[in-house]
Amino acid sequence: MDLERLPSGKFDSNDLVLNLGALTYNILKHIGLCGLLDEDAPVRHSAKRRRIKTVIQELMYVAARLIKRSRQLWLRFGKNCSAFSAFNKVYKRLVYE
Repeated sequence: MDLERLPSGKFDSNDLVLNLGALTYNILKHIGLCGLLDEDAPVRHSAKRRRIKTVIQELMYVAARLIKRSRQLWLRFGKNCSAFSAFNKVYKRLVYE
């Protein structure tokens, strides 16, 4: 997440960046646990936990088209998208719980 060097000389700015980095890390870790550990996961082999890089590659870099229709935003995935079921499961779990 590129937090090796902090962006500012000010303590408050660096504190904010570190807190946002920790929040981002925890969100990605939760997404990895929810979406990439089941039998329908798009990754190549099974594991007990996923690295952040794997979560980003398998779920965040999924090609989709953003469509605005009837004042709503929709994500359109391809027909053979291997990550759609995992992405849909994570989305439902985050939205409806």
